[in-house]
Amino acid sequence: MPESFQRLLLMSDPDVLGLNEQAALGPVRPPQRSQFSHLFRHFLERFFNHETASPDGDAKARLILVALATGLPGFMVAIYLWPVYHAFIAIPRPHSHVAWVPGPPPYWVQVNQHFFFVLYSFAALGIATVFEWDLFFPDLLDVFVLKTLPVPGRRLFFARVAAMAVLIAGFLFDANVLATVALPAAIDPPSLPRFLAGHVLAVGGAGLFAAAFIVALEGVLLSALGERLFRKVSLLLQALFIAFLLVLVLLFPVYSGATPVLLQSRAAVVFWLPPFWFLGVYQRLMQGPTALPVYTELARTACIALAVTAGVAVLTYPLAYLRREHRLVEGLVPRRRRSPFASLLDGLLHAVLVRSPRRRAVFHFISQTLLRVPRYRIYLVLYGSVGLSVIAATVLRFQVVHGQMRASASAFGIRAAAAIAAFWVVAGLQAAFVSSGNRQGNWIFRIVDGRPPLLRAALEELRAAQHWALLWAGIVTLATVLALRTVAPSQLLTWPATASQLLVAAGLCLLFTDGFFLGVTTVAFTGEPSRQEPNLAFTVFKYFIFFPPLLWFPSLAEQWIERSPWRFAAAAAVIATLHVALRLRHRQAVKEFCQLQSLDDGEESPAFTLGLRHGSVSTG
Repeated sequence: MPESFQRLLLMSDPDVLGLNEQAALGPVRPPQRSQFSHLFRHFLERFFNHETASPDGDAKARLILVALATGLPGFMVAIYLWPVYHAFIAIPRPHSHVAWVPGPPPYWVQVNQHFFFVLYSFAALGIATVFEWDLFFPDLLDVFVLKTLPVPGRRLFFARVAAMAVLIAGFLFDANVLATVALPAAIDPPSLPRFLAGHVLAVGGAGLFAAAFIVALEGVLLSALGERLFRKVSLLLQALFIAFLLVLVLLFPVYSGATPVLLQSRAAVVFWLPPFWFLGVYQRLMQGPTALPVYTELARTACIALAVTAGVAVLTYPLAYLRREHRLVEGLVPRRRRSPFASLLDGLLHAVLVRSPRRRAVFHFISQTLLRVPRYRIYLVLYGSVGLSVIAATVLRFQVVHGQMRASASAFGIRAAAAIAAFWVVAGLQAAFVSSGNRQGNWIFRIVDGRPPLLRAALEELRAAQHWALLWAGIVTLATVLALRTVAPSQLLTWPATASQLLVAAGLCLLFTDGFFLGVTTVAFTGEPSRQEPNLAFTVFKYFIFFPPLLWFPSLAEQWIERSPWRFAAAAAVIATLHVALRLRHRQAVKEFCQLQSLDDGEESPAFTLGLRHGSVSTG
C-alpha cells in the first residue's frame, strides 16, 4: 500500500523504523511541489489549525470530529426513515375508510422529509462559512511574512481562493454524503436516477448558495464600508447569521406542518426563504412534469439566485481582498480620545462595582482584551447565537389561519427566556475567560502577586471577572425581558408577574455567575492549558442533562412567587443564601490554590517566559 494512501486511511504517521529498515528504503526523496501547491496547503491547513478552530494545535483530530459531527444528523435521519417506508410504522391516512394503513407516508410528509435535508445542508454550510469568516481575507501574517517572500501577489490570491473552494466543497461533501448513501435503501424511491439527481442538486445547491451568499455579503461590506466600520458590525452579523440558521433547524418540527399550506397557497415566505427554492429543485427533478407548478417557479428562482449570488461573490471578493490588504499595510487610524460618556460610565463602575484598584485593573484588562483576540470573539458569537436561537425556538409558535402562517408568542417561552439568556451569556464568558489561548499576559500577575499569590489579592482579581460577567449577563437578560414584554400576554404584564420575572432573572444571573466561576482560580485569559484531552461528547451530554430543567424552572418559580409577597421575600432569601454559600465555596477553592508552594511540573518561571536567562545581563 502506498505510504500516502496509508496516511490517508490511518490519519497518522507510519510506525518508526529502525536504522537498518531506514537504510534499506534508500535516499529520502522529498515530494516535488510547486510554489502554488505549498501556498494552497498552507492556507487550507490554517482553516483548521488556527487558535479558534484548534486551540491545542491538533488539527487532524479536530478535522475528524468536525467531519463526523457535520454528516451525522442527516445520516441518522435517513436511518430513522427506513422503518417508516417499510411498513414498520403505520401512518394515518386522511379521508380513508381504514384507520391505519401501513406503508410509505403521504405525499406531503415525504415533501417535508426532503425539505429537512435541503434545510440542513443550507444551515450547515452557512454556519461553517460564518465560522471561518475572518480567514477568507489576508491578515497580518500574510502581509508581513508572505508578502516579503518572492511570491507573486496573484499566486497568493489564487491559492487562497483554491483553499476556500476546497474547504466549502469538503464541508458540502461531509454534510450530505452519508445521508445520500443511506437514503435510497431507506425510502426505496420509484425512480432512483431522478431521486439522486434531485437530492444531490438540491442539497448541493442549497449549501453552495449559503456559502456564496456569506462570501458575497462579506465582500460587499468590506468594499463599501471599509475595515473599521466592517469590524464594528462583524460580530453582530456573525451572531445573527448563526442564530438565524440554528432557528431554521430548531423550528423545523414546528413550521413543517405548515409547509403544505404555504406551498399550495403560494405564500410570500416561500419565495423569500432560500431553502424553499431548492426544495422546488428537489421536487421538480424527482417528480418530473407531474410536479406542482409552484415547484417549477421555485426551481427557476433557485437557479437565478445561485448564479447571481456566485457572480456577486466573484466580483466583490477581489475588491475586498485588495482593500483589506491595503488597510493592513497602512495600519488603522489611531483611535480618538474617549468620549465623556465613557468616562462617566467608568466613574460610575468604579464607585459601585469595582472599587479597589486591583479589581479595576483586571476589569479593564478584560474589557480591552475580549474583543481583540479572534478566539474570544468566536466564543461570544457561538454562545450568543445559540442562546438567541434557543430563545426564538422557545418563544415562537406558528399556526396556519385561513391559508396563512401566523406567528405568536408562548407564555412559557417568555418566562423561560430570562434563564436562557443568563445561562448562555455566563457560559460563553466563562469559556472565554478560562481559555488558554492567550497566556502572554500571565507574567505580569506573577510579578505583582507572587507565586502563589496572596489570598486577598487573588480574590480581588477573580471577583473582577465575576463582576464583568454578572454585569453583562444582567444587561442582556434585562434587555431580553423588556423586549419580550412587547409581545407578552396580559397575564405576564401585571405588577406581581413583573416583579417575579425581575427577581428570577436577577437571581439566575447571580447564581449562574457563582456556579460557572466556582472552580475558576486563575485570572481571565491567563489559564494553563489542560493536560487532558477534553471530552467533547461528555461536554455536550452535560448541556443536554442540565439545560432542559432550566427551561421549566423559571415558569414554575415565577408562578409560585407572584401569588404572595411572602413568597417573593422567601425566594429572595433563598437566592441570597445560595449566593453566600457559593461565594464561601469559591473562597475555599481559591485558598487551597494559594497554598501551593511550588510551580507545577513542566512550568517555566516568569523570567524564562519573558525570554530572559539567568546571568544573561552583562555590565559591559
